[in-house]
Amino acid sequence: MARRGQPQTRSGRGAPGNRRRGRAREDITAVLTRAVREVRDAMRSGRATSATRTKFQAVALLLRDERARVKARGDLGDTQRAEQLRRLDDFATSLAKTAVRDPALLALLAEDAVVSDEARSLERDMLRRAGIEAEQVAPEPEEPVVAAPEPGVVPQSVVSRRLANPFLAPDYSAARPREARPTPLSGWELLDPLLRSFERAGDGSALMDLPEPGSRSVPGGRELMSHQARLVAAAAAGHRTFLLADEPGLGKTAQALLAAEAAKAYPLLVVVPNVVKTNWVREAGLWCPRRTATAIQGNGESVDGFADIVVVNYEVLDRHVGWLGDFGFRGMVVDEAHFIKNKTSQRSQHVLALSERIRGFTAEPLLMALTGTPLINDIEDFLAIWEFLGWIDEKKPRAELMDALSETGLTPADPGFYPAARRCVVDLGIVRRRKVDVAADIPERRIADLPVELDGPTGRSIRAAERDLARRMVARYTDALAARGAGPAEEIDHDLVRRVATWEQKDAANSPNGDNVFSMMRRIGRAKAVLAADYAAQLARSAGKVVFFAKHVDVMDAAEETFAKQGVRFSSIRGDQTPGVRQRNIDAFVDDPGVAVAVCSLTAAGVGINLQVASNIVLAELPWTAAEQTQAIDRSHRIGQTEPVTAWRILAAQTIDARIADLIDDKAGLAAAALDGSDEEVGSSADAQHAALVALLTEALSSAEGLGDAD
Repeated sequence: MARRGQPQTRSGRGAPGNRRRGRAREDITAVLTRAVREVRDAMRSGRATSATRTKFQAVALLLRDERARVKARGDLGDTQRAEQLRRLDDFATSLAKTAVRDPALLALLAEDAVVSDEARSLERDMLRRAGIEAEQVAPEPEEPVVAAPEPGVVPQSVVSRRLANPFLAPDYSAARPREARPTPLSGWELLDPLLRSFERAGDGSALMDLPEPGSRSVPGGRELMSHQARLVAAAAAGHRTFLLADEPGLGKTAQALLAAEAAKAYPLLVVVPNVVKTNWVREAGLWCPRRTATAIQGNGESVDGFADIVVVNYEVLDRHVGWLGDFGFRGMVVDEAHFIKNKTSQRSQHVLALSERIRGFTAEPLLMALTGTPLINDIEDFLAIWEFLGWIDEKKPRAELMDALSETGLTPADPGFYPAARRCVVDLGIVRRRKVDVAADIPERRIADLPVELDGPTGRSIRAAERDLARRMVARYTDALAARGAGPAEEIDHDLVRRVATWEQKDAANSPNGDNVFSMMRRIGRAKAVLAADYAAQLARSAGKVVFFAKHVDVMDAAEETFAKQGVRFSSIRGDQTPGVRQRNIDAFVDDPGVAVAVCSLTAAGVGINLQVASNIVLAELPWTAAEQTQAIDRSHRIGQTEPVTAWRILAAQTIDARIADLIDDKAGLAAAALDGSDEEVGSSADAQHAALVALLTEALSSAEGLGDAD
């Protein structure tokens, strides 16, 4: 949340002023009690409304400010201060317990959450009711007022790893960090001049010299693009630190995984946003098939302690930082590295502590920071990234960078220092390439799948509904066999499977409110909405404008709410708009640099509009046909587009969502006309729905569990 203003000086009115402050302290308890109760009661009656979220955020702000005032008061004794802080902690705990019921409320407690004007106004009203002037707001305290994070955990598989082979423990004698030698620059303050060097020489190349690659083939029969192979060749040649800032869609994940392979940087720790955690494990299986990868979920009960690649998301890092620091990693990758820009945040401190720990026992660890954010924007944010990579410490350049700067023979007082200093930093490992720079490497249009895990009750409910649907169809199949007078068959009757799928499809059309393929796809869409919007917001910050497609209105609503909370401006293009409103929203997205996302209906915006100002598309929900998907992508991939277009499909892993994606791809492979941008419809949505049901039933019949349930 935004940091509040500086504390004001106390009034010089003597005892009456002090009495007023005392009454305010007593009244603030009543104000907080009532507000917390109102939020709790609202959440008991259903999901958080806009008014509930506003009140929740206002109460959280008020709690933080009140805690800071109590800590700053000089007229309180230790006992009084402790009692007031304890009371505030009780309010905070109650608020945090309420927040866990709705992810939207939890998001409002994040340190980078956008504070709405309505919440600020409501906080001022509560302050006035408590007899406190709004101008007396104290600075935000260093620690949050929400419940403490779960204590550190050590997964049992990690304990087993230690017991199984004590020689896997890290060897701290291997690393001997070199201290910087005294130079003519030793007395200079250099961090600020280094940052300014990127502003003054912003048009210079942000690309270190990369060697020409040898073979571009990798294990598994895959082949790297030329720009990817050059970075991997640098790692193979001995380079060990990279700030990889390629634009989204240029394969940073593959480059990082193969650089680790080239550097033999195993075990490898990968820290990522939650939305891409599953995808990292999937990509590791594709690019490094000989390596095992595991993702840390929750408290780590399912983690493989013997894996070569350990993937953890920022949100649970605090629980695992203890054992991760002792694991013996020889490499570390931080994805979306701009997430650690605030060095005072807990996640940044954990990431920096882990990288320091790794450098402490590995002579030449591989350290990679991945981000698509342009280097010339908010360059101060990159201090944390440079520190993670070991290029600087909190106050000055480390030995390698200091030696390079000294070799220039220049000081910050010399005009030539800034371009030379910038080159010194770039040569440490900055690699920045845009789509347009490597257009010959990549196809004009491509689809990239991003699988996500649907955790919690929602995900379990969706998977349970899918199992129930499969069991229902298995039962119909076995009943049909029995009606023929036939017993269980050794081979699947595929003609009967297709007929059962047709029956189920007709039932779903006649009863749309039950658990069927239509309702499941809608529930999956709603469950993916916030994750998809988060990813679209990341893309917008990294690569510019993004087109966000969804089928259902409630998915669009949830996405727009997420963008609003994150301060991302968007245009909405829907079917219920008048032609004038629709065109104004299209023009706003195309012409206004501040409008980052176009939230589009697949039905209403899939045809007839030009959005070539964007080269990144997020498909939050899948269409039913390849032609619909192509039409959506072609809103950006059309005449006037100067960059290759990437469509990011957000897929719910281990659900029917992934099956439908495969069906769409199969249809696309048979429909060259549709892939070439033809308006011809190849197949219908009914065909795709039927094929999805056939695939689900066939898989259930092929498994012992599916056949067993039918008996």
